[in-house]
Formats: sequence, structure tokens, C-alpha cells
Amino acid sequence: MGLLAGIVVDVAQASTSGVALRHHAPSAKGLPGSLVPKQRKLELAALQQGLHCRVRTDGRVARERRELWSVRSAAAAGGVGGEFPAPEQEEVELGSRDPVAAAATSSTSTLPVPQRIALFYDAFWRFLRPHTIRGTFLGTTALVTRALLENQGLINWLLLPKALRGLLALLCGNGFIVGINQIYDYGIDRVNKPFLPIAAGDLSVPAAWALVAGLASLGVGIVSTNFGPLITALYIFGLFLGTIYSVPPLRLKQYPVPAFMIIATVRGFLLNFGVYYATRAALGLSYEWSPSVIFITLFVTVFATVIAITKDLPDIEGDKKFNISTFATNLGVRKISFLGAGLLLANYVGAIVAAFYLPQAFKTKVMVSGHAVLGLCLVYQTWLLDTKKYSKEAIANFYRFIWNLFYSEYALFPFI
Repeated sequence: MGLLAGIVVDVAQASTSGVALRHHAPSAKGLPGSLVPKQRKLELAALQQGLHCRVRTDGRVARERRELWSVRSAAAAGGVGGEFPAPEQEEVELGSRDPVAAAATSSTSTLPVPQRIALFYDAFWRFLRPHTIRGTFLGTTALVTRALLENQGLINWLLLPKALRGLLALLCGNGFIVGINQIYDYGIDRVNKPFLPIAAGDLSVPAAWALVAGLASLGVGIVSTNFGPLITALYIFGLFLGTIYSVPPLRLKQYPVPAFMIIATVRGFLLNFGVYYATRAALGLSYEWSPSVIFITLFVTVFATVIAITKDLPDIEGDKKFNISTFATNLGVRKISFLGAGLLLANYVGAIVAAFYLPQAFKTKVMVSGHAVLGLCLVYQTWLLDTKKYSKEAIANFYRFIWNLFYSEYALFPFI
């Protein structure tokens, strides 16, 4: 409880309402990349025009930070500032490098406890990256449902608490992986994703470390005491892959092929195999590769590969600035969009072929009609992206749509 209270206070201090900004120039130390005086003047002009006059009372400072960073980016593009430092070189004490955060954290919080808790909840939820949480939740639920439908005579409601503990462990693992990525992507996220809590100054790095440590410890504790050595080993292996994806010196997310292999392995194989294996073990059954599980494992592995190669489409500006090599920076937005759409379309065609080839294993009408509709929606969204000339908004909508297709596949899976 003491740790949680400390985190809540820290978040509240980073989001305190009604804090007036000082009108003197911040020092060079307080600005990223040692910005030159001209850029500092641009920044202060933006502040004095009202873009950042006060920290918002609900703790959501993302809009203000985007405006501030647009000024900084414009100044840098105009040749009046140096490149932003690499994230591992950047000082990550929140509040020391951002005028808004500095003003917010310099005051003593006087917010009531309920409001502090609300601010913490908001920051923590954004820290968990809700779209990935939804994917993990839907995937786990779909696989457990499928295993139960295949063995309806063995359903035992007394196992429900164990199933919920398993789901909690998976959500903890998800939170650890996306959380540690935000800690080490702090500098990049201030350009690409200023709405994230660390980049926005709503959550300090020490608080984020406390959260990821707590999530990992809770997840490993649940799995090791409920699901046996194999599942525990797979769970820890997944955390290890998530760590080397983000953490130096390996930081494999810098390299396109290892990056997509890690995402495909965690999302594709480890989640699907692990959940299905654990469910059958809880029912007292040995593991077997049923056609439906083979299908969803292969399908989601390909899908996770698509997510891995398209996830950097909205971040191409920041990745270029930080010299991060991705498929998007190397091949361009249009080629990667078509590559991702092509792989997904092949996935849907493969699902339809499987329905006709194995009618005894799948419900052909559901399998064919469901994947045909999703495939047509994909074609339309790809066409829409192309007609909008790959604008930033269109790219963001396209990537969001890919995740919606991901959710749809798991929603369809129990019924095929």
C-alpha cells in the first residue's frame, strides 16, 4: 500500500491543476538537445500565447505537449536546433526537461485523495496501452472458450477463479512489456506519442519502474503457483523477449527482422499455445494440436507479423529523427501498407481454403463468410488509405483498423 500511495502522489504531482507557468526563459539544461536561444524564444512565445498557460485539471496534458513539441520540431526542422538525443542518452527525470512538467511537479499537491486516485488510474490505464490489453483479453477468452466448447462435459465452474488468475497474469505480462518499452522509448515517445503518460509527464520514470516491477512479480507469482513448470517457463521467456526488445544493449526493436520475430512469437505462438495448453491441463486433458488451434496459431502469428511491420507507420517521423531502422523508414509508408494488407489478405484467403479443405474441422459457412467480410473490409480500408495520400491521420486510422481486425478474428474464433 505504501508503494501504491507513493505512485499515486507522484502522478498527482505531475498533473496538479492550476499551476501557472513562470515567464522567464528555461535554462538550456531544461530543454532537449541543448536547444539554441532562438528555439527557446519560439518555445516561450508559444507558452505566452496561451498554449501552455495552465496544466489541465484532469491530468491530461497530451494536447498541450503535442503543441509544445510541434513548436520544437518546427524549430529543429528550420535549422535552429540540434537533433534530439537518443533515448538512452537522455536524462529521464520527468519535470527537468519540460517547462510544463517542471511547473507542475514544482508545486505541492493539494488535490483530495479521490482525485489523486482518479489521476493515477488514468495514467496507469494509458501506461498499459489499452489496445494491447484488449487483444490479450480477447485472445485469452476466445482460446479458453474454444477449449471448453470442445470438452463441454468437463466444464467445472470451480475452475473459474483459476482461469481469472491466469487472465490476470497475462495482463500483467502485457503491462510489463509495453511499460518497459515506454520507459526506454521516453525520448522517442515525446515526438511520436506525447499522449503516453511518461512522455506527457503524468507518470514519472521511477513510478513506471515500480509499476513494471510489480506487474512482472505479480504475473510470475501467479503463474508459478497455479500453472506448473512448462507454462511458468514460457511466461518468463515471454517477459525476457519483451525485455530484450526494448532494453539496451540489445534493444532488438532497432532491427526490423528481430523486432517482428519477437512480436510474432509472443502474440502468435506463446499466447495461443500457452492458454490452450493451460486450459486443457486444468480440465485434466493432455495437450493435442487440434485443427482449430493450429489454424488460430498460424493465423495470429501471421497477423502479429503484420502488426509488427505496420506498428511503426504512425511513428515514422520520430523514428527517422532518432535513426531507428524500421520497415517503414527503410521501405516507405506506401510499400509497407500494401505489404501488410497483402499478408492479411493472404491470411483470409488461407482461412477460406482451410474451411473447404477441412469441412469436418470447421463450420464452413461461418469460416468462409466471416473471413470474406473481413477481407473485403481490409481491401476497402487499404484503398481509402491510398486515396487519402497516406496522411498522418489516414495512417493512424489504418493501423487502428488492423487492430480491429485482430480483435474480430478472436471474436470469430469460438464459432468457426
